[in-house]
Amino acid sequence: QVQLVESGGGLVQAGGSLRLSCTASGRFFSNYAIAWFRQAPGLERELVSAISGSGGSTYDVYFAEGRFTITRDNAENTVYLQMSSLNPEDTAVYYCAAANGGINTQRIGYEYWGQGTQVAVSS
Repeated sequence: QVQLVESGGGLVQAGGSLRLSCTASGRFFSNYAIAWFRQAPGLERELVSAISGSGGSTYDVYFAEGRFTITRDNAENTVYLQMSSLNPEDTAVYYCAAANGGINTQRIGYEYWGQGTQVAVSS
């Protein structure tokens, strides 16, 4: 069983930056790939970035490339999403999720989810 708690969301102006954190409780954190998803009002939840259990592999969706960086600290059971050059289209609730095994690009592949943290970007 893995429990995930997100933090770091908030209101930021366009062009600004935020760092989201996802802290896990439970054992064998490094066995789990962790992903960040986001969901804007009225839209489907979509993958943003994912990282393997060791941190050696990452995957970014096209809109995250060059702007968002996913990293992890397995000693602290935490995954980070550093977001820069934010724009209003990035406004959403951001969720982290855990999958036992390798990176999965499909939402259905993730067994455990956090409650989400709101990110709002003003123009």
